[in-house]
Amino acid sequence: MTDHTQPQQPYYPPRPPYEPVRPITTEPGTTVWPSGFGGGHTPPPAGPSYATAGPAPAAGPTPVSRRRAKRGVGLMAAVAIAAAAIGGGTATLVQQLTAQDAPVTASSVVSGTNVSASSAGTVAGVAEAVSPSIVEISASSTSGKSTGSGVIITDDGEIVTNNHVISGASDITVRTSDGKTYRAEVVGKDPDKDLALIKLQGASGLKAATLGDSSKVKVGDEVVAIGSPEGLTGTVTSGIVSALDRDVTVAKDAEEDSGGQDGQQRWDPRQGWPFEFGGQEFNGDTGSSKTTYKALQTDASLNPGNSGGALINMNGEIIGINSAMYAPSSSSGSTAGSVGLGFAIPVDTLKADLDTLRSGGRS
Repeated sequence: MTDHTQPQQPYYPPRPPYEPVRPITTEPGTTVWPSGFGGGHTPPPAGPSYATAGPAPAAGPTPVSRRRAKRGVGLMAAVAIAAAAIGGGTATLVQQLTAQDAPVTASSVVSGTNVSASSAGTVAGVAEAVSPSIVEISASSTSGKSTGSGVIITDDGEIVTNNHVISGASDITVRTSDGKTYRAEVVGKDPDKDLALIKLQGASGLKAATLGDSSKVKVGDEVVAIGSPEGLTGTVTSGIVSALDRDVTVAKDAEEDSGGQDGQQRWDPRQGWPFEFGGQEFNGDTGSSKTTYKALQTDASLNPGNSGGALINMNGEIIGINSAMYAPSSSSGSTAGSVGLGFAIPVDTLKADLDTLRSGGRS
């Protein structure tokens, strides 16, 4: 039996009322999809799927896929914004941590001194920092006039020097590094240690030196000497500590070692204060009244007028008060400069004697 049923004709859906969305190609390899459906129409409702025997109409992305795409773009934007926020926060946190963990820069000055950090350990740095604390002392007496040096230890004008610089003086004038001059009075002196303390009249705001620790000084340490040799204020020399605990013998007082008419001293002030070392006398006869102390030996050049000045370590701390130097004489009687044999009273001796000096000292 033959089935005469007519085959069913295929069904074609009607043409959509809008133009399908097509990609926009701007340049090779770059494709941009339109932001909405063509013509601004809303997409057709979803319907059943039909199998067709004919060609299928061109189709754009379904509404569902576009909504997912929008969500994807929105998610990506949110992630980007979050990342930016986190990134900014991270950068801020890193900056804060970096600021907190940044190494502390060196102080502009070395602790306890006025030596700049960039100049620490240099002769120039020490000279710049300590020179304002070193003064020139002119002492007048019936025997004449002598020149020495001193170290400011208080901002109101207490100055330490050698006893032999001011011994027997009737008038003392002090000139500071800025050229100002002051009258000074003797506060106290200790001839046994060849130390004296004087005080400027009407002084204030001076730059006091920092007293160091001479017990830590070692042979070979670099040092700087500042003083007024031959009246040349603020002269700077340098060298090393060449020996420790040298027994140096000096005269106690100029009055006790003067002789001849009109109080003419037997020693020549151009040769420096007379002293003994190693059983020999230098720069003249020390006389009958003398004292011996332990001294730092240095090869930093010392000349007449350096007495009472400072011997300084490379941190700008006073480690000694320059007190004696060897200056050989030629047959003509003229003097030579330093030959690398100078001595300084350790600053620890000075610190231990300050109370005595301030109370008038020993006679």
